Amino acid sequence: MKRFLVPFTMLLLLTGLSSSDARLTERQRAMHALNRLAFGARPGDVDRVLQIGVDNWINQQLHPESISDRDVQSRLDQYETLKMSDAQIITKFYVPVIEARKAKKNGGEGAAAPLSYDQRPARVIAELNAQRILRAVDSDRQLNEVMVDFWINHFNVFVGKGLDRVLLTSYERDTIRPRIWGKFEDLLMATAKSPAMLFYLDNARSRSGAINENYAREIMELHTLGVDSGYTQKDVTELARVFTGWSISRPEEGSGFRFRPFLHDRQPKSVLGVRFGSGGGIEEGERMIHVLAHSPATAQHIALQLCQRLVSDDPPKALVDRVAKRFTATDGDLRETVKAVIDSREFWQAQNYRAKVKSPFEYAVSAIRAIGGRVDNPLPLARELQKMGEPLYGSQPPTGYSDKAEAWENAGALMNRLNFALALASNKMPGVIVDDTQLAKIDVGAELTAETRKTIAEKGGDRATAAGLMLGSPEFQRQ
Repeated sequence: MKRFLVPFTMLLLLTGLSSSDARLTERQRAMHALNRLAFGARPGDVDRVLQIGVDNWINQQLHPESISDRDVQSRLDQYETLKMSDAQIITKFYVPVIEARKAKKNGGEGAAAPLSYDQRPARVIAELNAQRILRAVDSDRQLNEVMVDFWINHFNVFVGKGLDRVLLTSYERDTIRPRIWGKFEDLLMATAKSPAMLFYLDNARSRSGAINENYAREIMELHTLGVDSGYTQKDVTELARVFTGWSISRPEEGSGFRFRPFLHDRQPKSVLGVRFGSGGGIEEGERMIHVLAHSPATAQHIALQLCQRLVSDDPPKALVDRVAKRFTATDGDLRETVKAVIDSREFWQAQNYRAKVKSPFEYAVSAIRAIGGRVDNPLPLARELQKMGEPLYGSQPPTGYSDKAEAWENAGALMNRLNFALALASNKMPGVIVDDTQLAKIDVGAELTAETRKTIAEKGGDRATAAGLMLGSPEFQRQ
């Protein structure tokens, strides 16, 4: 098998796809919707979407609350940590680690028995990874999961930073998921008051006389205005002063956000032309979040990010402007903003069909769905994502993972994808059960190029290998 991995990997890099048709067929529209607004088609999905109508399917996906997710939820019930509060998780999984370290330091080797899996943050992280993978593969609320992936990345928090190992569960469950179809200001405010974000960007310890500018910089550069929107370093510093005192509760205080007035800089401030007198408190930060959420620059930035995710790596300015206008007109209504992208003529243009390269997460999930695989144990898949360069919650810089092809098109990463595809199709991927009767039902959604057909004919000696090569093909790499 190994003798053709490198040549085929190079094929993935060099082979392009073209869209010569001026308009998509109805079947292509269904496939396009399943690729961009879902994590790819399962066997029979294209026909099911065509049966109810592409537009009707999209309308259902825009209202996930109307779609039953009972089967997935029943599978998630096995993960105890998904139901726990920050305080409960910290008490059970973080405090024992700190106490064990103290005991070892004070008592030398053997002062404390090694912690079991049920006492370590690794279990929290594993169950968090498991639910993301299970939802993406099996949930019928597919657009909801695509947008969770988008907003978790937009408001990135790195799982490897200390306390965030045990804060990310509530961050996704209580901060992100409930707000992705509401108003942007509400989502922005919730992330600003999230213990996970406050710890990740060091605002929890920012105080008068010793300010930390990390969160102030990123909320403007990444979360709202965008890097080229005209704010200055002085604005960053002044905004950091506004957010002093925005901190985290101690375990004995419960859990969640806590404003500490005695840490707040109460002197006059001015940010982006907004002036604050002396003696202010938490309302200063809340006012600035309102200002940032309603800035025209924020509308442009959010519109650009959504268009890059759903339409193309370099979306037309006219499209971004229209989506930004809709964002502003609806007071930052995220459902209406996403709908504006989907309703655009650019979303449905043939030149944007199969034009984006899948991220590793999108690729792995779409491959499992295409082959009709059942995820029995998500944890080996989480390790595969790490090999492919996109461990869940694993982006250390606040920028999150790139949504552009250039980030994922390299020989090593694509070789890992092909190895994954071949193992998956051969039913040798740990944690996934594949019914080989489904192998012939893979729908790439594009004409296979002559190079791909030749590779499959020469190297696909059995049905499983042929299916693996198809899942590893340049056509399937794109959405």
